[in-house]
Amino acid sequence: MGLKLGKYVGQTIEIIYIDRLQRISQRLITVRRVDDGIIRAFCHKQQGPRVFRVEQILAAAPATGRRIG
Repeated sequence: MGLKLGKYVGQTIEIIYIDRLQRISQRLITVRRVDDGIIRAFCHKQQGPRVFRVEQILAAAPATGRRIG
């Protein structure tokens, strides 16, 4: 997909994500680290650390406080 998410390390962003079961969700995450196509982040929806594959992120943008969709 070519998303350059390393620039968001330390920031809170909104992502649209498709999981391995093909379910789409919107998440608010704080990016902790980006390595080899993997994002390690704090997920505000799940209230804990999560790992996301960059290839499964459909969209990403800085958090604005407004809900998308």
